[in-house]
Amino acid sequence: MNRVSSIADGGGPRRKRDQLIESAWTLFYRDGYHATGIDRILAESQVAKMTLYHHFRSKEELILAVLEQHSRQTLDSLRQFLDAENRSPEKRLEAVFDWLIAWIRSKRFRGCAFVKAMAEYQDLDDPIHRAALAHKVALTAEIRRLAIAAGSQKPRNLSEQLSLLWEGAIVRSHAFGDVTPALRAREAAKILIRASRRSH
Repeated sequence: MNRVSSIADGGGPRRKRDQLIESAWTLFYRDGYHATGIDRILAESQVAKMTLYHHFRSKEELILAVLEQHSRQTLDSLRQFLDAENRSPEKRLEAVFDWLIAWIRSKRFRGCAFVKAMAEYQDLDDPIHRAALAHKVALTAEIRRLAIAAGSQKPRNLSEQLSLLWEGAIVRSHAFGDVTPALRAREAAKILIRASRRSH
């Protein structure tokens, strides 16, 4: 995913905002949302407190911006991965799990930032909970779009089934520190995808 290449130099207002979001994302993902205070974010980003509050009225508003940007980057990364090779529609749908496996195998994998956000902000009406959930809904919608293109007879059902496999793979891979659950999820996904094309 695209990252700000350096946080050492100055830059304009947009640059400062990006520095704050990038630094906050790193800390939130590694240490948690509640455990990460504003002072740590400022120290990491090398941005003044006044500048932070110029862009974000509260820590919660910063969290929302972090979730929104990371959601966009995740979906963009997935689409770029799928577009990188000339795959058939069915293979594109299967390749969703190839992207997932590559992410889980990467050194930066620490579970799902959106699940962590919903766990820390458990009230279903909390804006942070809703923002994290919105990412999950958007991801399922993307999978459904791919399922339709792949000729699934029941794309809604299939997209929900594949999303469940996706979420389970992340949780179990993180819990065990092993990519095997994601590999098993990919195997199950292929069976579901092919069965969906045959069903009437």
